[in-house]
Amino acid sequence: MQGLLPTLEFAQQKDREDPLKDFRSQFYCPQHEGKDSIYFCGNSLGLQPRNTEAAIQQELKDWKEMAIGGYMHGKYPWLWYQDHFRGPLSRIVGCMEEEVTVMNTLTVNLHFLLLTFYHPDTERYKVIMEAGAFPSDQYALETQVRWHGFDPADALIEISPREGERTIREEDILATIDEHKDSLALVLLGGINYYTGQLFDIKAITEATHRAGAFAGFDLAHVAGNAQTQLHDWDVDFAVWCSYKYLNGGPGAVGGAYLHEKYARNKDLIRMGGWWGNDEATRFKMEKGFIPKPDANGWNISTAQVFNMVSLKASLELFEAAGFSRILSKSAELTAWLAFLLGSLKNIHFDILTPAEPHRRGAQLSLYFKERSKEIHEKMIRAGIVVDYREPGVVRVAPAPLYNSFEEVYQFYQILKDFQ
Repeated sequence: MQGLLPTLEFAQQKDREDPLKDFRSQFYCPQHEGKDSIYFCGNSLGLQPRNTEAAIQQELKDWKEMAIGGYMHGKYPWLWYQDHFRGPLSRIVGCMEEEVTVMNTLTVNLHFLLLTFYHPDTERYKVIMEAGAFPSDQYALETQVRWHGFDPADALIEISPREGERTIREEDILATIDEHKDSLALVLLGGINYYTGQLFDIKAITEATHRAGAFAGFDLAHVAGNAQTQLHDWDVDFAVWCSYKYLNGGPGAVGGAYLHEKYARNKDLIRMGGWWGNDEATRFKMEKGFIPKPDANGWNISTAQVFNMVSLKASLELFEAAGFSRILSKSAELTAWLAFLLGSLKNIHFDILTPAEPHRRGAQLSLYFKERSKEIHEKMIRAGIVVDYREPGVVRVAPAPLYNSFEEVYQFYQILKDFQ
């Protein structure tokens, strides 16, 4: 953004010029003292799209009027319900439609895909992950390693920031991969670290991992719907994500999974089989012998969870209408505007943990206050600004482009500017 000005007038002008400004009205926002709050917590739970209720009512109507007939004759037949997500999600994460599916939840999907991609032996058994990864990833890897009979203290290699630094250097990730190349089975990183907001170089990490003869997987919980990826072109082996953050799928909504086509099409690849992953041509013969679908849906286990999927379906309709490239463009501008305003503050001391370079972050900025952090967070809440707090002293701020405005970012800045 060129010619930035720290003024309300500048923010209002940006909002008038915003091609996505009308999408704000497509979301419900929590109320504060009779008006919309300023909601910067889409990195934890996105707002409810207004079309969600009608989408749920449609499925209730089909269930009410058709019962079992809804599987074949509903407006959106339940037998193929997971297929409604493939086009929109493939455009969001950058892959072929056959490489993506929705099912279960993030950590369940992670465990299932680890059963496909993590087969340690006495020579190759180590897993590289970032130190301070989200607990679910830590727990999943710890328990998978133990299940295979290895000691997590030996098998899990955690990469940390250097002393005195807050984020992990990319060269340290690549060097660690090379250091352990002879014993490495898997690299599993969060695409964006939930705490610092650091976006990792997924392409470079994948290339280094493959040179080491290992698999490259990513938890995209804070990436999907928030940052640009090209999973297929980058040759990423697999990825999982939730859909209740930037994708606005609702609390506990269905998770997503990606497998590169060379795995998705491989019917012989090991996996945990289930009825819904079986080839539809033979599914209803009800015979022995699992024959998986020749795509990512071959990892489906159980009947499509329609009422856990429908809210995501409604949200993805808005993503399609807005266009993901325009969403990303506005997101970059909003976060750059926020960073610019924060950089002008002189009355309050804090560090921005998130990298300053736009290509190394998404929407979120993590602000570390060395003192009075909870007091600052509580003042935000009293002012009707919803942000979250993480120990020790970090306030995470994530303006979401579909429902946040430049003026809201300015109001957040004003609260900090006036803080005494």
